[in-house]
Amino acid sequence: MKVVLALGANLGNPKQQIADAIAKIGDVVKIAKISSLYETAPFQVRDKQPNYINAVLIGDTELQPKELIHKLLDIESQLGRERSFQNAARTIDIDIIDYEGFFLESDELTLPHPRAHERRFVLEPWAEIEPDAVLREHGPIKELLAALP
Repeated sequence: MKVVLALGANLGNPKQQIADAIAKIGDVVKIAKISSLYETAPFQVRDKQPNYINAVLIGDTELQPKELIHKLLDIESQLGRERSFQNAARTIDIDIIDYEGFFLESDELTLPHPRAHERRFVLEPWAEIEPDAVLREHGPIKELLAALP
């Protein structure tokens, strides 16, 4: 199944952590495309944080969505991710943005990602590697990106 994953980091050595995460993701997802790295300001945070390094990758996996999220959470943990509060600075963050257009709402995972349509740091790198992509329930990512402030 085709998956779109977004990665972000702003603690430690973010570029290296993104590279390390991609290497580990390659064990569970056959990676087809990886965007460039994008530096972005923290999104909707109150505390002072360093800028993020973000990327998006597209790949293929045999894992079901909940199996995949558990593998990705394990990768985050291996790379030192600590969960303190929402939007806290982090060593790595890996989100499933889209899973073959699948719709899912559960306590542990919502697909497509519920806030992807409002996040330039997701849409811009995704548009780079898949310009004609469509985010279910929201439309073409090019249009979503153009509508952002």
